[in-house]
Amino acid sequence: MSQHSLQRLTSPSRGFSALVHLVGLSSFLASLNWQRRYPNPVTMRWGGQYQFLTILGLAMSTVAFACGLLADITLSRRLFQIKNVLSVCSTPLEVLVSILYWGICAIDKTLIVPPGYTLPFLPDFGFHAMPALMMTLDLLLLSPPWSVRSYGAMSISMAVAFLYWGWVEFCFSKNGLYPYPIFELLTTGQRVALFTFSAMLMTSSTLLLKWVYGALNGVEKLKEEALHPIKTD
Repeated sequence: MSQHSLQRLTSPSRGFSALVHLVGLSSFLASLNWQRRYPNPVTMRWGGQYQFLTILGLAMSTVAFACGLLADITLSRRLFQIKNVLSVCSTPLEVLVSILYWGICAIDKTLIVPPGYTLPFLPDFGFHAMPALMMTLDLLLLSPPWSVRSYGAMSISMAVAFLYWGWVEFCFSKNGLYPYPIFELLTTGQRVALFTFSAMLMTSSTLLLKWVYGALNGVEKLKEEALHPIKTD
């Protein structure tokens, strides 16, 4: 099957592309199953495990990789395109989740992990590192270049951040409990600042991924767009 001229490796295909999507999908499903088998006090309340941004991102990545694997098996260009559309949001989101999780854990893990809850290393890695690694690998090697510009990336990021905040507050109205302990410590104004910062970080992740794609695949235009987003939009 023909591929985009700037795409590094052939995808969809029943070779390396299918292997990457199979490994990633297996990991994502294993993580979701682990969460279901070992609930914590938060997941047993209204909204369940989907109160966590980690799980929402993982669910989106699971759908993206399922589409990717089905595209590899069937050589469907349509499914391949759906996977690529989902990846524009899910890949920067997974990078954001990894940066926020490991960064906050380095400062104080109790800000991000529910009290009395311990996550073993392998599930922890599966939730908070593997999705970002696999989605980035798919982008860099098995996807055409993203066409989204800086303003589009910022719009997507702001929408994700504040829709999630709305969802968190709605769940709080039902449960009287936030999914992440850090939310309990912040005022409304501080939460606005946190979610705005997260949106900016997700936008930066999108631009960084575009730059790395351009550098790896020799696409100078993408590098220029990432380095000078205002000028090129």
